[in-house]
Amino acid sequence: MALYTPTSHSKLSSLQQHQPFSTKTIPTISKPRRTYVPIVSSQVSNTQGVNMAKYEEGQLDRPRWAGETPLSRFVATIISFKPLYSILKFGARQVLISTAEKSNIPWRDMTKEILESDVYKEMESIQNTSLVYPDYYLNPFHAYDEGNLSWLAAAEAEAATMSMVKRAIPNASSVDEANQVVRGNWLQAIDQHYQMHSANSMIKDILDIGCSIGVSTRFLADKFPSANVTGLDLSPYFLAVAQFKEKNTASRKNSINWIHANGEATGLPSKSFDLVSLAYVIHECPTRAIVGLVKEAFRLLRPGGMLTLTDNSPKSKILQELSPVLFTLMKSTEPFLDEYYLTDVEETMRQAGFVNIKTTLTDPRHRTVMGIVP
Repeated sequence: MALYTPTSHSKLSSLQQHQPFSTKTIPTISKPRRTYVPIVSSQVSNTQGVNMAKYEEGQLDRPRWAGETPLSRFVATIISFKPLYSILKFGARQVLISTAEKSNIPWRDMTKEILESDVYKEMESIQNTSLVYPDYYLNPFHAYDEGNLSWLAAAEAEAATMSMVKRAIPNASSVDEANQVVRGNWLQAIDQHYQMHSANSMIKDILDIGCSIGVSTRFLADKFPSANVTGLDLSPYFLAVAQFKEKNTASRKNSINWIHANGEATGLPSKSFDLVSLAYVIHECPTRAIVGLVKEAFRLLRPGGMLTLTDNSPKSKILQELSPVLFTLMKSTEPFLDEYYLTDVEETMRQAGFVNIKTTLTDPRHRTVMGIVP
């Protein structure tokens, strides 16, 4: 879940005094920019007020601040200095909350509501106490020392997700309107690619890996109401919130099933799903985990089934042009961001056996990559 790519850094101007970033250009082969016409979901209406400009790629394959570039290594050196890292982590968190509340997202109130609820009662029924966490998952994420294994991270996840969507479509008048673009385009891309390339008539079983508190899972369930939908995550805290929120919303035809498991080794039967989704997950993973997730998805999908991954786009013009303060703050909360940007996701899917692989920029910041099991 991409939690930190802010658009404003006024509160961190003091940090800029300590960021001696060079403006020297790093040699890179430039490619012609490509533009994308936004897809609008058939379920989405009333996008008035949203800037529906074409989604433009930057001139690079990935941002200069990512990967193995001198600038990227310099930022990594800054982040590795613990006293400065602590300042960066605190600054990232404060800007994230402030940015959300400026967008009328009541971050603190939403967090308090979850923490003071009966959500804790869900833990016993959701947690797999025998699960062994992969080493990478025990790293700090998103300015939480415990990473995704804490009640605070779980309680703040929905507000953070809303903030991410609003940042993607900054001219939207509300989070709902931004979701009409971000989630609507994503869902429509899935539907179109499946209908075009799968021999199967309909999507009956869906698995949302890395479902967090179930935001993407519920969007999938709403888009495909006749499907059996399962949300799977490594964090029992996130899953407890997901289950709690689902119990306290209007009932749906097919209840969502929540599973506490490792997405690289789910333990679920082979060829049991028509659609596997990873939404805003793989930027939090080292390359070896991305490979494992893709291979497991291939095993889980029926012939004609589809894997879809949506996440930060390395070719996003907006992300390529982030200021030094912003990309330093972002990298300080995302320990595997460089590995993600260096991973050829399409080739990883191809090597796992997927065909008809397509990548589309579904909003100004995010791409959706899709592939079919032959």
